[in-house]
Amino acid sequence: MHTSFHSTHPRKPPMPAPDISSRPVNARPVLGHVNLMADTLIANATLDDLRAIVRNMVASATPGIATALTAAARDRLQQTNARCIPGTSFCLFTTYGGHVAPTPQLQDVLKRARALYGSGMGFASLSLLASAVRSTIGTRWDAEGEAAEVLAVIDADIAQAIQSCKEEVEAGRVGDYTSARKALAELRSTVDASYAEIEAWGGEFPFERAASSLAYWNV
Repeated sequence: MHTSFHSTHPRKPPMPAPDISSRPVNARPVLGHVNLMADTLIANATLDDLRAIVRNMVASATPGIATALTAAARDRLQQTNARCIPGTSFCLFTTYGGHVAPTPQLQDVLKRARALYGSGMGFASLSLLASAVRSTIGTRWDAEGEAAEVLAVIDADIAQAIQSCKEEVEAGRVGDYTSARKALAELRSTVDASYAEIEAWGGEFPFERAASSLAYWNV
């Protein structure tokens, strides 16, 4: 004779799936402590070694590593206020004997700008690049000299910064459009002022790529 037994305890309903709809889309994972050995490496490796290590990691094709790197870079640069122009009074170009040459301060400004637009903070880099262009106003240079080569580099930097700005807009990371438009207008007016002055003394305008990038894009 078959006897069926029924439990006297009600069966528990299955646990519902966790609700993730309220989590912000760009929520970042909670960071833990850096492994002791890894921290020792970071603290003692040379700058060249760290650059090589980071490049190898980014080139490893590990999903999300480049995104994580630039996100961490933006956090760091925002904390250190890297968009501020270093010093209160400095000259980015020096003139002696009719020769114009870049100063070490110019390299500092350009490094800061590149760190910003390279990490996806294009708009934050525009004021720094505008200061580099502005520093050329009032000077004259040889089209084949050192200054002309440096100005060509600045021209390329501006074009890359504008591309970074476009990607910043597309990614939805622009938090303050008023400030973004102000920075863009400042750079555009500075490039225009440079063009007008160079045309007046018959020089060769070094910011053609920058002017083209600025002419056909607005926020």
